Amino acid sequence: MALDDSAPLRDGSAADGSVLLRTEGHAGYITLNRPRAINALTHTMVRTVDAALEAWEHDDDIALVVVSGAGERGLCAGGDIRAIHDDARAGGRASVAFWRDEYRLNARIARYAKPYVALMDGIVMGGGVGVSAHGSVRVVTERSAVAMPETGIGFVPDVGGTHLLARAPGELGTHLALTGDAVGAGDALLLGLADHFVPGDRLAGFARSLRSADPAQALRRYAAEPPAAELAAHRDWIDHCYAAGSAEEIVERLSDCGEPAAKEAAETILSRSPTAVKVTLAAIRRARALGALEPVLEQEFRVSCTALASPDLVEGIRAQVIDKDRDPRWSPARLDAVHEKDVEQHFAPLAAGEPGLGLTD
Repeated sequence: MALDDSAPLRDGSAADGSVLLRTEGHAGYITLNRPRAINALTHTMVRTVDAALEAWEHDDDIALVVVSGAGERGLCAGGDIRAIHDDARAGGRASVAFWRDEYRLNARIARYAKPYVALMDGIVMGGGVGVSAHGSVRVVTERSAVAMPETGIGFVPDVGGTHLLARAPGELGTHLALTGDAVGAGDALLLGLADHFVPGDRLAGFARSLRSADPAQALRRYAAEPPAAELAAHRDWIDHCYAAGSAEEIVERLSDCGEPAAKEAAETILSRSPTAVKVTLAAIRRARALGALEPVLEQEFRVSCTALASPDLVEGIRAQVIDKDRDPRWSPARLDAVHEKDVEQHFAPLAAGEPGLGLTD
């Protein structure tokens, strides 16, 4: 499906069936419905969810919204990166329009006036984090795998991901941003990406109960003690290594600190796009200084628009998703070959006449 597909709504849901909407009791239910693609987001899906949230926010019969994903694999694996790959190769503008609407949706979710309950079961990555981790009630299960894996495809965490990771304790967010590693329920709670743990076999009952119960009541019945946070035991080396002044020094510290997990992180970072790694590090640190979500989303939009023209984005998606050879040929191929000006251009103002998100006007 093209990114700029604008299929009309049918019976409140997307006409192509990619988003299902229904109301039961005092709850509005949104189901992302592309299970074969792990519910990867298209432009139509973003527009459908945004329209539903706007309508339900002003509907006195709807007290809360519940977001979930169809199928057994996860809530959402991110944006439709095959479509982004094709658009980038063609030099098109569909991705820019998609991101503009997607990031505005992320801002709406974060400021939503009613409880927004996200069921973060299974895979929750990239754009899936954007439609869940900005919500007011974020539920993970033992099946949850939460990640911002963008550096592995030559891209930079977006959808407010740099805002979320910048607020994580210590340097945990920097670690996840640069490596793209996925975390389970315990670590998602530690990082502040989720709020509550509900065992998978209780999740359907929890979702149904929201027809007549508020989230706090439902959680008292269905929530349980979460698994331990695995990263908690690694805080010392993570905080020390990722506080370094440059990506090169971070890798050096990780390689030299003597911890097997740190050495593995160094090897992972060196396998990622060098440009994406350096831009991501700068984006996380700038996000901390910006503070609020809206200016961070505006920053991410500028970064994404620049990255769209980068050879690493097309190459990364090719290697991971199209050809699946897992052997991307990054350009430049080394961290020390990425110069400061290459990083800074990602944060430059948009070209004249290019509208931003309009979130900070």
